[in-house]
Amino acid sequence: MPFDRSVKIAPSILSADFADFGREIQAIEAQGADWIHVDVMDGHFVPNLTFGPPAVKAFRKHVKTVMDVHLMIAPVDPYIDAYADAGTDILTAHVEAGPHTHRTLQAIRAAGMKAGVALNPGTPAQAVEHLLDLADLVCVMTVNPGFGGQKFIDMTDKVRTLRAMIGDRPIHIEIDGGVTPDTAPLVVDAGADVLVAGSAVFKGGSVETPAPYGDNIRAIRMAATTLVA
Repeated sequence: MPFDRSVKIAPSILSADFADFGREIQAIEAQGADWIHVDVMDGHFVPNLTFGPPAVKAFRKHVKTVMDVHLMIAPVDPYIDAYADAGTDILTAHVEAGPHTHRTLQAIRAAGMKAGVALNPGTPAQAVEHLLDLADLVCVMTVNPGFGGQKFIDMTDKVRTLRAMIGDRPIHIEIDGGVTPDTAPLVVDAGADVLVAGSAVFKGGSVETPAPYGDNIRAIRMAATTLVA
């Protein structure tokens, strides 16, 4: 998984057809998705319940690109090996999920995955300043985690701060929440390079008519890359 700062679109399968995940993943990859984003929620850290390791392992069989798993759970550490076994490429834990994030990132890397750290909207960029040497990705939440389809919260100042803190280190800045062709340019201009989009990608399409997925992905990518070109 070579590092580059080109804009990557990572559709969240939380907005896919739950009865047809395999074909949905294949469809969005065929239509231009760069990564596949999997939102794991525990009904405790966030007010929703989604996928566990067996589901993620089932998704892996269909993912040909990068499987980006975002843990919105607490605690994290007891489940790291299970998500590694499921075939996760990038595993992201929230800095708010426990008192020992440094140890968590060490354990994620030791299990053979890239390590991500996520920040809720109310958490400042400085919370990860001393974790960056262990991180491959910083996920900036632009909604309060727990549900898809929420309105974008402007975190561009936080993204700019992170971009300056990261410097030339090979760390992605990911944006998760409310990404559309209108909001994508704002965060990419501030320094983000991975855009998670759920409803904005899946709206208007289906596995039988996947062309709208491609139209939506291209619209987000064009809006983001035109501004920074």
